[in-house]
Amino acid sequence: MSTSSSVYLIAFNIDFNFIIKKKNNNLPKWSECQIKKTHTIKKIVSGGFYRFLVWKKPNKLEFYQKEKKKKKYQLPKNETIKDIASSFRTYLILTESGKVWSLANSNHLNEVPLLDADQSTFEKIRPVTFFEEKKLFVNSLVMGYASGYYLCNGDQLYISGSNLHGSLGLGHNTTRIPMPVYVQDKVTKIFAGNHASNFFFTTSKPDLLYACGNNIYGQLGIDSFIDDQYTPTAVKNIKGSEILTLSSSRLHSILINNKGQTFGCGHRRKNGLGVNKTIFTLIPQLKEKKVVQLSTGRTKTLVLTDQNELYGWGISINQYLTKESNNRLPIKIRIPTKFNLPSFFTNYLDSKDLIRIACGSRVFFLYLDFKNTLSEDLRLLYESKKFCDCEIGTLGNQIPVHNALIECRTKLTIDQIQNKLFVEKPINKEQTLSFVKWIYYDEISEIEKLEQTFNLLELTFPPSVDNTLEKDIAQLYKDDDSKDFKILVKIDGKSQDEENDEDEEKEENYEEIPVHKFILYARSGLFRAMFDYVNEKDNTNKVQDYTKKSIKSLEILIKYLYTNSIELTSEKDAELIVDELSDAVEYYQLNDQCNLGNEILKIKRQFNLN
Repeated sequence: MSTSSSVYLIAFNIDFNFIIKKKNNNLPKWSECQIKKTHTIKKIVSGGFYRFLVWKKPNKLEFYQKEKKKKKYQLPKNETIKDIASSFRTYLILTESGKVWSLANSNHLNEVPLLDADQSTFEKIRPVTFFEEKKLFVNSLVMGYASGYYLCNGDQLYISGSNLHGSLGLGHNTTRIPMPVYVQDKVTKIFAGNHASNFFFTTSKPDLLYACGNNIYGQLGIDSFIDDQYTPTAVKNIKGSEILTLSSSRLHSILINNKGQTFGCGHRRKNGLGVNKTIFTLIPQLKEKKVVQLSTGRTKTLVLTDQNELYGWGISINQYLTKESNNRLPIKIRIPTKFNLPSFFTNYLDSKDLIRIACGSRVFFLYLDFKNTLSEDLRLLYESKKFCDCEIGTLGNQIPVHNALIECRTKLTIDQIQNKLFVEKPINKEQTLSFVKWIYYDEISEIEKLEQTFNLLELTFPPSVDNTLEKDIAQLYKDDDSKDFKILVKIDGKSQDEENDEDEEKEENYEEIPVHKFILYARSGLFRAMFDYVNEKDNTNKVQDYTKKSIKSLEILIKYLYTNSIELTSEKDAELIVDELSDAVEYYQLNDQCNLGNEILKIKRQFNLN
């Protein structure tokens, strides 16, 4: 399933109009955001009030804040983002190399102080050199209201920031730690809520959950009200190995175990349980549900089930719990209550855990998960306009496109589309662009306009789960009639230089692999270079392969570029793939986030191949 829907939000203040596509003075309601290229979003985190950070694969970020133009950031090309986290005024970025980067505003007390105060601004992302200087590899990080927690070198816990309510767990005498300090080892997982002054962690010996910080509502789960905990205290009824995720708001804490069961603790009127609970207790309203995601904000909580059901409680909005209600005022929802999702999501989902949720101080975000790089590759192809063989649109407003892709996705010919969209009932340029974006990378935006276009073409909207980009391109692989190019591979495996000078090159010495040129061009830098080298004036539809790979491995690779999957017919296939395609991601210059490397790794493990 492609992941290209718009980002939606429920905002609890009309000031969030600055990121909404259409001015909406009737907030709160599910509204579409002005976030571009939403099919590449991996994660959204929200800081205080009107700020949030969007992570776009592999190393791009966008920062939004009230009444200011969004800022774009890109880490060095050799750095790939692994995770992002936020506190009230600080955003941390963790990369696969174990390095940490900071985006913060040091003019405010609530910044987590990791950098020079006079240089820390939202203008640019800066590397946090502390961990590299100390030769620490950061495995994971989380943030609280004004504090940061870092799991380094496997199991070593470091902490920095404010000790508000004891959230650092370093005793009463500590108020603020400018740079990270070592706390202990044998730590396995770390948890926090970015709007709460609480911290939780698990250890391997003993297998317990520990908590410290604000406990005024009993939200630490340590069987006690009122007293803040300035040193880590064991949560006796929970085993650390059983926890899937845990997060806190200012009112309560929610824990999901590895069976998908939901537990909570906190004040009786604010924790969603209906009674006083100072230990983690199974939430009865979610007893029969398997929860797979959790997000907490300042005073509210969202959970998502494996059936893509969204539940929320805390300070919420009645309008989004029942269709009949017109009440737009904030109210206290004390038990988990099912939210109505935008109709697009409910009609377009096909797999578990597809929706992503993010809960901020005054906003809920709802977006689709980032899956693979096919849509991004085809987006770049569309922007390049390379090897387009037809046009769509009206005179003076034509858009170059690829005929095979258009027909594959719509099951209509170009002439049929032209007649229905530009002759019978002409559509405008914006509608045309919206339609073409769906064709190339499954972007569903400007939903009303796109729906009108689908209706004119007599296509179902929203598209069914059988009409996604991935499935259509996989089907295109089987369509030999529309393939317009051939890759020539030496049958004997010899290069041209190894032939005798007197022997002329004969076509029967080669085997042909038919392909769609635009697919290989979109997905591989090496094939891009090969096709660009071919003199288009010669009008050739063949190119010789000089990679010295076998025809079998090339066929497996080319099929992967269409289908994002590898099918094995024998152990011999597995050995061939490992032998010839282990370097394929780099050698064929595939997208940085291509999953082929992981697929090959699985094959190695399955067949015990080195």
